[in-house]
Amino acid sequence: MKGCFILQRGFAYIGHDIAYHLKNSHGITEFCGYVYLRSSYDFLKSQTEVEYSTLLLDEDVHKDFEKEKLDTDYLNYLEREFGLPSLWPYTAVDRVLMSSQLVREYPYNQPMYTHEEMMKIFQVKARAIIKMLENEKPDFVFCGVIGSIGSVFLYHAAKKFGIPIYAALPTLIGGRNILSDTYHTFTSVDKSFRANVERLKSTSHWQEATNYIEEFRNRPTAWLKKLTPSAQAISRNKQFLFLRPFRAFRSLRALLRDIVGSFTSAERFDYSYINPWNQLRDKFARKINNLIGQDDLYDTVDPNDDYAFFPLHLEPEVALLLQAPNYADQMHVIRTIARTLPLQYKLYVKEHPQMVEYRRRSYYKELKKIPNLKLINPKITSHELIANAKLLFTITGSAGWEATILKKPIINFGRHFYNSLSQIKLCTNIDTLSGLVKEQLEKFVHNEQELIAFMAAIFEDSVDVSMHQLWEDEKDLEKKRRGIKPLADLLASKLISKQNGNAT
Repeated sequence: MKGCFILQRGFAYIGHDIAYHLKNSHGITEFCGYVYLRSSYDFLKSQTEVEYSTLLLDEDVHKDFEKEKLDTDYLNYLEREFGLPSLWPYTAVDRVLMSSQLVREYPYNQPMYTHEEMMKIFQVKARAIIKMLENEKPDFVFCGVIGSIGSVFLYHAAKKFGIPIYAALPTLIGGRNILSDTYHTFTSVDKSFRANVERLKSTSHWQEATNYIEEFRNRPTAWLKKLTPSAQAISRNKQFLFLRPFRAFRSLRALLRDIVGSFTSAERFDYSYINPWNQLRDKFARKINNLIGQDDLYDTVDPNDDYAFFPLHLEPEVALLLQAPNYADQMHVIRTIARTLPLQYKLYVKEHPQMVEYRRRSYYKELKKIPNLKLINPKITSHELIANAKLLFTITGSAGWEATILKKPIINFGRHFYNSLSQIKLCTNIDTLSGLVKEQLEKFVHNEQELIAFMAAIFEDSVDVSMHQLWEDEKDLEKKRRGIKPLADLLASKLISKQNGNAT
């Protein structure tokens, strides 16, 4: 059995640890991969624990577009065979190409290439991925985050070729993660939570779900601590902590290292390279914006208000670009929502804690032109606002899941796992939004049994691995490896089940 891994940026180290466990604990020894960032590629090439028959580095494949000739016949073929229904969704999801994000800071928004160059880039990446899949013939594809031309195309090409997909997805229940064959639903959960209610009631997972729901309602908490206001630089004081002597010294040292690297490192020729001079310019502009602040723009929460709540999303982010491409323009979505509410209603809008230091005042001032909108101080938690909201709108955010547990009516614009619940209303056509608002305000009924069954099925099919903490915060490599093992074991069990012809 051979596995193909999408090893996107920092996830490469987590993905490699999963391959390590599959090899040493489950006897799967053949692997190939599509890798992002030269540093991740160099690590995978230099280690001796797992042998990869092929490792495609996205940055190397990318460079081939410079000598590529535009082949309209080949593009037409790709459009016929892999279009969604066109090829634009593959490119539109790529933050680096479309807006220079990840190499520049938000709100910088300029495409890196011309239309013709983007077509060539798509050509070379699609060709390389198809060739790898045809040569390697993997038995499965494993991925975490997908959010670029190469990763999204590999995902859909594997689907086209009938190669099973296993996507690691957060369940928004603490650190629990699940494996699904799509990036926007929990396929195994969807198959079982309605059909197997009586069986689920007889398992310990039913009580686990019941206890979790009760505890959450008594004390709502964010599924990821870093998403809370207290963990982010929301206040002006926190935004200028970098001026403290130790932090300033550390930042200066890192800047000097990056400047030296801009003349010596191999990465400096890669399209994903973060130029230290641009980084310095963007950070300076951000700190000037932070110095002015936006405290004067915030409105007060009035207990007498009838209001709907829309929490702003982190952007530009995969959750918007991949799962809700038609609703990625949050300003447009908010304006539309405001016009669909009953006349006496307010629309409360609150910033995402991670975006406070990046979003410009001009954005908030534009929001405040909407007559029935109140801009809420991000120090107030979403749970406080959800508690008294008559209706919650979200595109793909975790607030929709939390509000569902708190028995609130939801209108969602993006593809997310909790859309499987009958009480969630998914807006697929903006023209129907007014009707959905009226329906949720007047006819909403919370289904507790369905929620418990759904959550029990999630507990049954997931493992606690605290993926984000292992991926982004854990520095001890051995702890990281031990921590990710339950997910590798879950993947192995699904592979064995698939091999034996059982449902996964």
